[in-house]
Amino acid sequence: MQKGKIGVTSENLFPIIKKFLYSDHDIFLREIVSNAVDATQKLKTLASKGEYNGDVTDAKVTISLNKKDKTITVSDNGIGMNAEEVEKYINQIAFSGANDFLEKYKDDANAIIGHFGLGFYSSFMVSDKVEVVSMSYKEGEKAVKWSCEGSPEYSLDEVERDSVGTDIIMHINEESKEFLEDNKISEILEKYCKFLPIPIVFGKKKDWKDGKEVETEEDNQINETAPAWTKKPVDLKDEDYKNFYRRLYPMSDEPLFNIHLNVDYPFNLTGILYFPKIKNNIEVQKNKIQLYCNQVFVTDSVEGIVPEFLTLLHGVLDSPDIPLNVSRSYLQSDGNVKKISSHISKKVSDKLKEIFKESRKELEEKWDDLKLFIQYGMLTDEKFYERSSDFFLLKNTEGKYFTTEEYEKLVKDNQTDKDKNLIYLYTNDKENQFSFVEAATAKGYDVLVLDDVLSTALINKLEQKDSTKKFVRVDSDIVENLIKKEDSGKVELTWEQKEDLSPVFQAVCPTESGTSFIVDFQDLGENASPMVITRNEFMRRMKEMSQIQGGMSFYGDMPENLNLVVNITHPLVRKVLDSKDKKLGNFVTEVNEELASRKGEKADLEKAKEGKKDEEIPQADKEKLEDVEKVISELEGKKRDKLSDFGRKNKIAKQMVDLALLANGMLKGEELDKFVKRSVDLIK
Repeated sequence: MQKGKIGVTSENLFPIIKKFLYSDHDIFLREIVSNAVDATQKLKTLASKGEYNGDVTDAKVTISLNKKDKTITVSDNGIGMNAEEVEKYINQIAFSGANDFLEKYKDDANAIIGHFGLGFYSSFMVSDKVEVVSMSYKEGEKAVKWSCEGSPEYSLDEVERDSVGTDIIMHINEESKEFLEDNKISEILEKYCKFLPIPIVFGKKKDWKDGKEVETEEDNQINETAPAWTKKPVDLKDEDYKNFYRRLYPMSDEPLFNIHLNVDYPFNLTGILYFPKIKNNIEVQKNKIQLYCNQVFVTDSVEGIVPEFLTLLHGVLDSPDIPLNVSRSYLQSDGNVKKISSHISKKVSDKLKEIFKESRKELEEKWDDLKLFIQYGMLTDEKFYERSSDFFLLKNTEGKYFTTEEYEKLVKDNQTDKDKNLIYLYTNDKENQFSFVEAATAKGYDVLVLDDVLSTALINKLEQKDSTKKFVRVDSDIVENLIKKEDSGKVELTWEQKEDLSPVFQAVCPTESGTSFIVDFQDLGENASPMVITRNEFMRRMKEMSQIQGGMSFYGDMPENLNLVVNITHPLVRKVLDSKDKKLGNFVTEVNEELASRKGEKADLEKAKEGKKDEEIPQADKEKLEDVEKVISELEGKKRDKLSDFGRKNKIAKQMVDLALLANGMLKGEELDKFVKRSVDLIK
């Protein structure tokens, strides 16, 4: 028997492995199985070159549980090791300055395991003792058994073994007894090993017989040794890609389409990326792309290797050139990662461009499921934005699709305003904004549908790119003002007239909802609605952006301000105005005359103050000015109260405001019930 110490001068290694890697303790099985696969592949390579004459047709890796002995054994019929190779590959942990390194990185388990390839030693995370029984493929070599109990001391003996290969026997410690359960081992193998290139066998397949589950004689192979991404695209059909997707995501809807990656320069990268259906609430299903290294699962956190927007894709990437820590648990950023990221982004845009050119109808049919993904890319990846002009589509309310170039040609003549800006009208809710859409289309305008969570951000980006193009939502103003042409000669009220009318309609606007209304008066034409509620474009956009973007909570917290536009030429409005003049005309005239006189007096008093210091102004003049201002305030208050009282009692005024609220989906609960009852009274 040979005894010795593992080639690490520090005794801190095993405590660090056990303590600091405990959060990732299931990777031990991945590491041991991966090593076994490597050994098996090496032997198959030697056999293919004629350097090994044994049978490799039944090459496989077998995992066995012995609950009684509390052991997990990973067996392979691979290349094996002799005593000298055990010394080289297991006992001499090949790095210099171990003490310094362990001290420096003792709080960073990933760095320790990762940087120096201690994959085999991850077995000590779960084991009190690990044994290695191995027999080299080389003729005349004796089998050896290496044993270690989690300290630098080990033993190495010659033993008997019937066949070439290696057994790793792990004696599981008390803290890790969960790994002695079949379900736990199956779960780990399914996660990390389901696509390894050598058959991985765990137990026997089971079948139902006489109402119970029984083992069969057939090996339970848990992996698919030649997954779709390892094959050439020419050898795969659409159904093969769909079947592979179902294997990856059994509970998901079918993907929209896929991209097969096969790159060998300037780096090696294979994989299949799928475009999933993304719902309108942008349920960001990141961590859906699985990263493999030579068919060994590494991670599903791939933000470092693909652009941000592509993390919405599903699928598989496999590359030996991605710089991982050797524990294969996380990515290390370098130039290769950036190159791979750029290449994937370009391949995605090339695929979208290809679909657009070869099957535009297919892209249009899938656009509503796809647009969020593309918009996300346009917002977060500048190069993708530049390429997007080849396939980005705009949809209008008629369900027709246009490229940005096509749409510009369609609307340029009719939707250019007096300042030479091209106005893109849009709705974010075709049903709720139906009346606004109808008014715009009746005027010959085309209206786009931009109804997802990223639309506001995308609109802002498009406007930044070209300041001569403006996006205006159809409910942001009356239709005449959406695209301002030359002056139209419409009837306009003076400021004083608006001041007298505003309290009438302000009095019947809702006050409980936290929304404030600014009343305005415009000539919309006799056939237009009596009242229209519009939303200020800038403030609305800022509030929407605050919901998806940090640092804008100021806008999100502001109360909503809406415009109530009263159509002064509508018969019903005229009826209210006429009634107001009939009941309050003399009163308003008298108050206005008194106000005019008092305001004139105030102006004279203020003029007399000009150029004088406060102490130079007679106290009598100061008191007189205060008295005049008080009278003006009282007269204005008296007039406002009378007009407001008239408005509150006028059923038609209230009915018209409620109709405008109803058209915007803002009339609910008790107010809606009152509206219905009032409607019945008015039509009796």
